[in-house]
Amino acid sequence: MTHDLVAVLHPLLTAEASAEAFASGGEPGDLEQAVWLRLLERLESDGPPPDPPGWLRKAVRAEVRRSRRTTRLERPYGGEPADDSGPGPEQHVLAAARYRALREAVRRLPGRCPRLIEALLSPRDLTYREIAGELGISQGSLGPERSRCLGCLRRLLTPEVAPRDARG
Repeated sequence: MTHDLVAVLHPLLTAEASAEAFASGGEPGDLEQAVWLRLLERLESDGPPPDPPGWLRKAVRAEVRRSRRTTRLERPYGGEPADDSGPGPEQHVLAAARYRALREAVRRLPGRCPRLIEALLSPRDLTYREIAGELGISQGSLGPERSRCLGCLRRLLTPEVAPRDARG
């Protein structure tokens, strides 16, 4: 019965939706889907309408009115919508966790390595000359000292950032 009703109403619904949709600012396919949904709800609750073509025309117009009301109530953004291309909350949490792990590992470094790495990570963006002066070492020994400290840091962080097993 439902299949016969759909077959009979389909051409009429297509014509009605095409005629009414553009006036409401909608798409004919969206309007058709909404009316089919209304028909399925109707069939489930009250059974088939006594006058299916008449019911269909009324349903199309009711959906058009609902669509117009919704369109009137919706307001466009005053500016650009929120930019969601940046990092989300999950990325911020993961970055903060990595930063904490890095800072904890830096504190565990031997000798003057913690001070050297902190100076390198400083937001003041210190030059090698400034770092060498702050640590009381020659500027020429700063590069080898930095390499040694970064090697120690790499070994401390290896368990936390170990590469994953190869796939395949």
